[in-house]
This record gives sequence, structure tokens and C-alpha cells, in this order.
Amino acid sequence: QVQVDESGGGSIQAGGSLTLSCSASGDLFGPNVMGWYRQTSGEERVLVATVTSGGPATTNYADSVKGRFTISRPRGQNVVYLQMNGLKPEDTAVYYCNLRPMGGSLRGHDFWGQGTQVTVSS
Repeated sequence: QVQVDESGGGSIQAGGSLTLSCSASGDLFGPNVMGWYRQTSGEERVLVATVTSGGPATTNYADSVKGRFTISRPRGQNVVYLQMNGLKPEDTAVYYCNLRPMGGSLRGHDFWGQGTQVTVSS
């Protein structure tokens, strides 16, 4: 039905920058929300940032990344980027891309990518 693919993780020193990319394809109709979540070992997956489809897009950020991370999405595309600046060791996690349709038969269903590892060393 829906496929979500991420790329762009890696290892970097504290203070550096990385950009994550995600694209979704499949039976996608109507409005949706795309975003990034992250998870560390033994912890729950938590929201990093989300952005709505259509315009003007609405963004939402976790307090821990406000001012450092920027989520963006080209209008009309199921593609989302996460620009991460000023990375800290506590940002180390597996980052997952998410798409949630807001209408139609798939409304409210979560589609996830396979995850990409981000490791920040001090």
C-alpha cells in the first residue's frame, strides 16, 4: 500500500550537521502528515518534528530540537527533509520517518520507514 524510505543517517561529532531525507509512495490520496521520530535502546519512540501536507504547511517540533532542527517538505510532494544542526550526543538515536494519512480509508494509520541511525560523538 504505502512505502516509506529514509536516508541520510551517519556518525558525526557534536556541533556538526546532518540532513535526513524521506520519501513515501503508494496509495496516497488526500492530506497527510509526515514527520520524524527517534528511538534509543530501551526507550519509546518519540516525536522529533512533523509537517502537514498542502499549504500553508504546519510544523511541530519537540522542545529538545527547537532552534536546531528544521523540517521541510516541497509542496505537493510526499517527501520530507530534516536538517539537523548543532547536533548533541543526546541526539544519538535511530530516526524513523512516518506518514499518517488524514483522510480516506487509511486515515490515522501510521506508515513507518525502516529507520536510519544517527550517532553523535562528544
